[in-house]
Amino acid sequence: MAGTMLPHQHGEEEGIEELRNNLSKEDRFRTVSELFAQLSDPTRIRIFWLLCHYEECVINISAILKMSSPAVSHHLRPLKNSGLIVSRRDGKEVYYRAADTNECRLLHRMIEEVMEITCPK
Repeated sequence: MAGTMLPHQHGEEEGIEELRNNLSKEDRFRTVSELFAQLSDPTRIRIFWLLCHYEECVINISAILKMSSPAVSHHLRPLKNSGLIVSRRDGKEVYYRAADTNECRLLHRMIEEVMEITCPK
């Protein structure tokens, strides 16, 4: 499809094929959309940001956020399913933390830049 003409020529046709190629990867855009959907709730953003800095159990997250444990668990589930957080079991207790991925680091930085806050440690 090299040389495809656009309906309106604005002098920016160079690289249009690469742009089209990237836009055709709908599954990748869907993945990003699903990731952002998990962070569409302010409580999930708060929990995610907290877990970027500390590994915590549900009880402690509940106390820090002044929420019930079931409500916190309700928000942890989609964050975990999307790969934004991970968990580990220690006896009967389950501890959560942000996943160590480029995506999580980017989201963490984005939250802090938008909110003009810095890491507590």
